[in-house]
Amino acid sequence: MAQSKLDPNERSLTEQFSRSGFILTAIGSAVGLGNMWKFPYITGKYGGAAFFLLFTICLLVVGLPVLLAELSIGRGGRGNAYSSFVKLSGSKRWGALGFLSVIAAFLIMTFYSVVAGWTLHYAAMSFSGSLFSSTDYTKQFLDFAGGFWPVFWQTVVVLLNIWIVARGISGGIEKFNKILIPGLLILLIILMARSLTLPGAMQGVEFFLKPDFSKLSAESALVALGHAFFSLSLGMGIMITYGSYIDKRQSLGAATMAVGAGDLLYALVAGLIIFPTSFSFGIEPSQGAGLVFMALPAAFAAMPLGAFFGGLFFILLAIAALTSSVSILEVPVAYAMDKWNWTRSKATWIVALATFVLGVPSALSVGGVLGDVTIIDGKNIMDSADFLASNILLPLGGLIVTLFVGYKWSAAVQEAGMTPMWLRLWIIVLRYVAPVLVVAILLYTAGALKWIGIGE
Repeated sequence: MAQSKLDPNERSLTEQFSRSGFILTAIGSAVGLGNMWKFPYITGKYGGAAFFLLFTICLLVVGLPVLLAELSIGRGGRGNAYSSFVKLSGSKRWGALGFLSVIAAFLIMTFYSVVAGWTLHYAAMSFSGSLFSSTDYTKQFLDFAGGFWPVFWQTVVVLLNIWIVARGISGGIEKFNKILIPGLLILLIILMARSLTLPGAMQGVEFFLKPDFSKLSAESALVALGHAFFSLSLGMGIMITYGSYIDKRQSLGAATMAVGAGDLLYALVAGLIIFPTSFSFGIEPSQGAGLVFMALPAAFAAMPLGAFFGGLFFILLAIAALTSSVSILEVPVAYAMDKWNWTRSKATWIVALATFVLGVPSALSVGGVLGDVTIIDGKNIMDSADFLASNILLPLGGLIVTLFVGYKWSAAVQEAGMTPMWLRLWIIVLRYVAPVLVVAILLYTAGALKWIGIGE
């Protein structure tokens, strides 16, 4: 629905989540493409169930406190990722720091829409059967990525996002997630059941769930911490923006725990899909995006009703991509609405089209006409944008949140609404634990810890 700029408090009253709607939307934001191919890979590499346990601890100790902090900032400030900081601190300097999250979300949207388009293409190819017309799936992917079809599918993704976000919070984003998140759960259960009944599937389950504590190290701890942090959509302004749409009567603590539980469940089920399927067909589960678009199609081709289950798998990925991209787009849209007095429809169209135009080079950089263009450390355009957003801007955004709530905003304890014991523990984590660990994530992902043997 169209939305004019009002006072931040008035805007939040005009558009609000229902209690269940917020939780489903936040889970949808956390459920993304990275969990489907990255989480199983790093889990297998760093100790299976031992790493999963470490990831769970990191999520509980650091991820959830920072998530609660972001939600508190949003609901307390009743504005976007910039204006909430300004209102609560009385300083535009803090607002400028919060604006980094808006930039991060905008940048992520430019390339995330491209990868989301890949999933739609593969879903269509799988259901039609044309995906399995050739056995050289690596060449098939490279031929697709090297042409102009990625731009077409990127266009489809952007238009879908515009259609959803322009309809508002309750009528668009919440309604969309209330339909797709239950659908996502159904697809997860169907695909998990099929994967677990494949020949040799239990070898994959054992690889995923059998702990190997010998593989745990300082590096694996940082990887687990980083994934716990990023899997909750922290540092990019999403939870601050969504917090501004939460009713004052809703318990932020209970909502935080529900989102964390949803994220953990999705990660677990994703592993129970990927590993059994990989081991059943002799596929190495350490190929990242290559696993999804180059290796798994071979497994579906050899599976009874493979076109059907392959189509379901890529529809699953597409839903995960769309629920996340809608959340990402809302961050700069909310900023534009407040900053320039734009209606929601106008802000959505202008911001989304801007991300599309700036995302076209990413779409053409994976073997396409811009494939030889490198920006950061020999990386192509898409990988460079990903590196800048994920490894630099997001950790900085998380660090700013921990310092702001831990040291600057004294009223945070009232907004969070927890018991005195939990509030004291929360503030201790935000002041003394989370900042140190987030800095460690930043240094590790930027490659600054190689000199002490971490990340080589």
